[in-house]
Amino acid sequence: MKVKAIRVHEYGGPDKLVYEDIEIGAPGPGQVLIRHTAIGLNFADLHNREGRYPLPALPHVLGGEGAGVVEAVGPGVTDVRVGDRVAYAAGGPAFPPGSYAEARLFDASRLIVLPDEIDDRTAAAMIVKGLTAQYLLKSVYPVQAGETIVVHAAAGGVGTFLTQWAAYLGARVIGVVGSDAKARTALENGAMHALVLGQDDVPARVRALTAGEGVPVVFDAVGQATFDTSLDCLRVRGTLVSFGTASGKVPPFDLFTLNLKGSLSITSAAFAYFVRSRPELLSRAHDLLDVVLRGKVKVPVNQEFRLADARKAHEALEGRQTQGASVLIP
Repeated sequence: MKVKAIRVHEYGGPDKLVYEDIEIGAPGPGQVLIRHTAIGLNFADLHNREGRYPLPALPHVLGGEGAGVVEAVGPGVTDVRVGDRVAYAAGGPAFPPGSYAEARLFDASRLIVLPDEIDDRTAAAMIVKGLTAQYLLKSVYPVQAGETIVVHAAAGGVGTFLTQWAAYLGARVIGVVGSDAKARTALENGAMHALVLGQDDVPARVRALTAGEGVPVVFDAVGQATFDTSLDCLRVRGTLVSFGTASGKVPPFDLFTLNLKGSLSITSAAFAYFVRSRPELLSRAHDLLDVVLRGKVKVPVNQEFRLADARKAHEALEGRQTQGASVLIP
């Protein structure tokens, strides 16, 4: 059958997004056909569009996150049934992007069945960002109550989850943002302090707030523009968790710098390697759903675009004009 989708035929800017008909077939073994009701928007989508995160082939449909209804199941599928409301996150070569479409085929083993209490827009906005926050806070650097941490882009997609969840865990969050308006949002989300990049001397303020010590961990999805700042916020033997490059790739640097700055550590935490199996995916999803259902982490969907207007959505995200989560509606 034919459905509308957003594809890129060549890498580049938002103008490379093409709204067109594509053909999808019947689900094969282990697959389901999902009719999307809402589609999540993530910074990784921009990197796919630009070719920084290459797509499997061109042309290709963008999008790593979506929610909808199962309309058909292929042979051998037992995890979900026709009519189930589901959400998913694509990631890794085996589960490529493809959510910017009215419908798609996807692996049934990667689907999360949604409870009635979570609506489709919320579900589409929370899986990638929420699961990312879960593995960052629980596995990459297990944040403990009483610790002070730094979260860059604290009013953005993942940053909103990190700030709320870390505060719920009892951590003291210093949020770093790009404007006064976003500083207010970070504080509303549970940050104890909000610093504005370009206005505040972030490392100096962080050290002043930690009795000169610095913090044990910095969560940084910004990349090039904040890399040195992040290192300078860390205490001795602190850890920089780099999980995105919104401002560009981190340039090469002398590894011995980590020694000179206090025997620091850096890790780059990619989504696909923390949800490799269905049991791991479901365990992390259960944790995420639990904090959302109990109201400990709220999912603000602050921007909504029609699927046909994906170009406008990318321009807004690229221009730092969004706060919290954004979704596309087919």
